[in-house]
Amino acid sequence: MKDDFIFVEGEVVENLPNTLFRVKLINSEKIILCYLSGKLRKNYIKILPGDKVRIEISRYDLDRGRIIYRL
Repeated sequence: MKDDFIFVEGEVVENLPNTLFRVKLINSEKIILCYLSGKLRKNYIKILPGDKVRIEISRYDLDRGRIIYRL
């Protein structure tokens, strides 16, 4: 199950409603749509534009991801 995910780092570009974010990947110019993981939501971790984050992307849909950690 863990092999189905790619872990990358990025920078938040824009906040969207319902805890969605546009994130620019560090290693490329690609911008993907991300949502918050459960632990970040549960503990009210605030994420603002400009924050560096760690993202988990599914191998099957490379345009969406989940923010799992704020750096």
